[in-house]
Amino acid sequence: MKHQQHSYYLPVQQYQLHIRRLLPLHQPNGVVLMLHGAIENGRIFYSSSGKGLGGYLADQGFAVYCADFAGRGRSLPHSSSGFNHSQQQLICQDIPALIQHLQQAHHQKVHLIAHSWGGVLAAASLCRHPELLPLVESKVCFGSKRRIRAQSLEKRFKVDFIWNRLGPWLAAKHGYFPAKRLRLGADDEPKQFLQDCIAWIEQDAFVDCSDGFDYAAAAKQITWPHLWHFVAEKDRVLGHPDDVQAFMAETSQQQARYTHLGKANGALVDYDHISMLTHPLAVEDHFPKLAEWLRTLSRG
Repeated sequence: MKHQQHSYYLPVQQYQLHIRRLLPLHQPNGVVLMLHGAIENGRIFYSSSGKGLGGYLADQGFAVYCADFAGRGRSLPHSSSGFNHSQQQLICQDIPALIQHLQQAHHQKVHLIAHSWGGVLAAASLCRHPELLPLVESKVCFGSKRRIRAQSLEKRFKVDFIWNRLGPWLAAKHGYFPAKRLRLGADDEPKQFLQDCIAWIEQDAFVDCSDGFDYAAAAKQITWPHLWHFVAEKDRVLGHPDDVQAFMAETSQQQARYTHLGKANGALVDYDHISMLTHPLAVEDHFPKLAEWLRTLSRG
């Protein structure tokens, strides 16, 4: 392991966001902010032993910051304590605070790397707050989609039953969605966030659940930073290639680089929604290509 790790907290409103900082042993050659998806936390990107995309990029010389969203991971307080949190708070408060915090710490543009729903939230935040765009060098998404249209038995179980029906019932009963305790995900979800997420998956229009802000319309008015979308061959529900491409189209991101991670396209493995970030062979496959691309952008 060619980097050091430690945790600290960023106060936002009445809560604190946990950030895991992974710093190379020499002067960083770029800054990366990692944003996780639903029913997970920042650990999707790193481990204490250095595994994961976050550890890999830190070993390659990047200053990497893996955030836990409010109520998740080691952020305080946790959803289980009765703490509630909405998508709009993430979009309008938390993500801007994280980007501005890193820009002030390093005085250089930030590379955003997001998994799954984190990519939707990152896009929404940049659409709603275009003043952040000059602070962002690139946005990379792994399996990020807004709507889930692909139909299968897996989709009917994971999305239609677990997420759309069981999740709200459990959230109403407990005050939050206890996904981790029930082994339905890596972390719990605040009740309001779950409701907002379900609404976006189901509705055609990409508009805010709280005030109706039109993110799709705003996306047409901005100039995106450098973009790269990854999809996985075995990701047939949570980041289906068709759904990812639909998300790219509705946010006017058709100019993005697009990589399908599967053996038929030259990858070492037919990856799935999680393994494209966690598989041991990823460090020989797409991680080096991503690191070189980020390095080139950081050099200007």
